[in-house]
Amino acid sequence: MLLEHIDILNFKNIRDAKLDFCAGVNCLLGKNGMGKSNLLEAIYFLGMSRPMSSLPESALIHHGEEMLMVKGEYVMDNGSAELVSCGIVKGKGKTLKRNGKEYGRISEHIGRFPVVTVTPADSEIVTGSAEIRRRLMDMVISQADRAYLTQLIRYNKSLESRNRMLRAGLSDPLLYEAIESQMAETAMAIHDARSRWVEEIKPAFRQYYSLISGDAERASIRYKSVLNDLTPEMVFAEDRGRDQVLGYTSRGIHRDDLSTGLGDYSMRRLGSQGQVKSFTVALRLAIFDYLKQRSGITPVLLLDDIFDKLDSERVARIMELVSSRDNFGQIFITDTNREHLDETIAPLQGESRLFEVAGGEFNLIETQVQKDEKE
Repeated sequence: MLLEHIDILNFKNIRDAKLDFCAGVNCLLGKNGMGKSNLLEAIYFLGMSRPMSSLPESALIHHGEEMLMVKGEYVMDNGSAELVSCGIVKGKGKTLKRNGKEYGRISEHIGRFPVVTVTPADSEIVTGSAEIRRRLMDMVISQADRAYLTQLIRYNKSLESRNRMLRAGLSDPLLYEAIESQMAETAMAIHDARSRWVEEIKPAFRQYYSLISGDAERASIRYKSVLNDLTPEMVFAEDRGRDQVLGYTSRGIHRDDLSTGLGDYSMRRLGSQGQVKSFTVALRLAIFDYLKQRSGITPVLLLDDIFDKLDSERVARIMELVSSRDNFGQIFITDTNREHLDETIAPLQGESRLFEVAGGEFNLIETQVQKDEKE
């Protein structure tokens, strides 16, 4: 998939921008706070119809304005053209259209225009709470499996119903059994999907981490869930009395986690900044492979501040991975250092473009087309 053109109006500090991109590597050069990351977030917003961060959607609108609009022209892997627009008006909500037609439900958009991001905030995948890692699992699997999102919504509604009963002090076992039977069915479907996802991405994740680290360390991921050992019915039966005292459902797939390992130890506890960054980059690239294989669509890859926390050798290995293999397609990369970007572009095959970014404005300053010497 290729994002050929984007129109941006009032998105964060980008007042008005119209940009054409190449199919290879698109580099964004500028000082911090100039709008490089905001452009990547606009691309993410277009593909995912939600902010890249946990900000409320209204915070994406340029200060003092009442609305924003992002429009993109895509060329899909099969050659078809797609036009997507996503806008927010204060007080009126969001509109999302594909080829001029508004979606019946915004969830129908998920997975059609996949985006994979690598950002400095990714360190929280390792160092942050279990909720961050669950959200990652849910976002990725939902893009490849629409039924999964439906099951997740159903489970969360049932969970909230059970928690209301617990807070109200209800004790009738028949009432609990009725809601728990619904939760059990969806919980097993979600657990099975998460288990399959982790096992599916493990080989690619290990390979990418080995390549990025120069085979210096061994990293691992493991799915942690109470349902690995117990059925939902067993969990509910064991916990109901305690949950009534606590006033909430203390165990279940809403408490699942990913274990991150470095050798025989915890990446969270012992990993250096460079190792954590290598871990999250390898995980994101494995996610890229998963989405491409499941959807048949090559995602857009956004690399925000890829040089941060990594030595030059690991950065070079990452760029060699994503630029020299047929697996990856269009790439966006940001940095504050022209020398870094020049070194990145120099060995790459195909077309690359370099944009200078200042005050939310973008200026194309260089285009290169490097042919493969073997051709």
